[in-house]
Amino acid sequence: MGPGPCNPYPEVIEAYARPVLGHLDPDFIALMDEVNDRLRRVFQTANQLTFAVSGTGSAGMEAAFVNFVGPGDTVVVGVNGVFGQRMCDVAARCGAEVVRIDHEWGRPVDPERVLNAHPNPKLIAVVHAETSTGVRSDLDVLGANKGDALLLADCVTSLGGIDVQIDAWGVDIAYSGTQKCLGVPPGLAPLTVSERALGHLRPVPQSWYLDLNMIAKYVTGDGARAYHHTAPISMVYALHAGLGALLDEGLEASHARHADVGLALQRGLADLGLELFAAEGYRLPQLTTVYAPDGVPEAEVRAELLRDYGVEIGGGLGELAGKGWRIGLMGHTARQRNVAALLGALAAIFG
Repeated sequence: MGPGPCNPYPEVIEAYARPVLGHLDPDFIALMDEVNDRLRRVFQTANQLTFAVSGTGSAGMEAAFVNFVGPGDTVVVGVNGVFGQRMCDVAARCGAEVVRIDHEWGRPVDPERVLNAHPNPKLIAVVHAETSTGVRSDLDVLGANKGDALLLADCVTSLGGIDVQIDAWGVDIAYSGTQKCLGVPPGLAPLTVSERALGHLRPVPQSWYLDLNMIAKYVTGDGARAYHHTAPISMVYALHAGLGALLDEGLEASHARHADVGLALQRGLADLGLELFAAEGYRLPQLTTVYAPDGVPEAEVRAELLRDYGVEIGGGLGELAGKGWRIGLMGHTARQRNVAALLGALAAIFG
């Protein structure tokens, strides 16, 4: 139940037992194409270049920046948590002129402030679901008013747990991670890139490994595929299975399940007298942030939960570090039984 890797769907565990094919085997290429199609359905996009980067969500972040941002480009970043800060770091390493728009932690990004920060940026970047604060920031106003800029969204914690509409919201580039609401262990970073964004693709990005010019020749298209790198075969099997479980349930049903368990947890925490960290109306159902009671050492509570009850929750990050917890209910773990287990354990600990 921590904010990191969650227990995978049962179908995912079974997928790992499949015999390992070669990364250019026709059967594996066909399965990879199915994964890409399933990702399009989950991202709600028609983008042809939609695939899973070989690496965790941070690799998706780097791929999103190094392929479109270079020295002298202006990048506006809405920052309301740790992962917005990381976006600034990655953009700066690409040589960009970073315009950082800081917000109060626990509050969503203000689209008007971001849009008014610079008259003509190359790229606007925002975290859709901030993992460090449990806050959702809306993307539709940014997409509708971005002008000539590209809109980049971090969807690591949102994809599969809450609504993500890449095309309808005008998002040009988005990345995610497998270990959150997709219910798959960490190791791949789903990425989607619009045709509009491909017109801005750098001919020689700073990273060879993440160069979309070459990777696209392997992961998309018909006929022979050009070798780029050895794909993590078993991880692709796992993602195929996890996406299958999600789509069998249905996106709306998955979002509703996450919403129900998140609301139950947040109401239960309030009943225990705990104060929620994220702003009301923008709280993520799949990741809840909450202050520890005064005088209660948050690390000791986490240790007791794990030792005595077999329940793991995350400590705070950034402004919440040492002050509270981040509680994940994502993918297969978004179940009412897990809410009851945690609330019962906290009630016993607090006495």
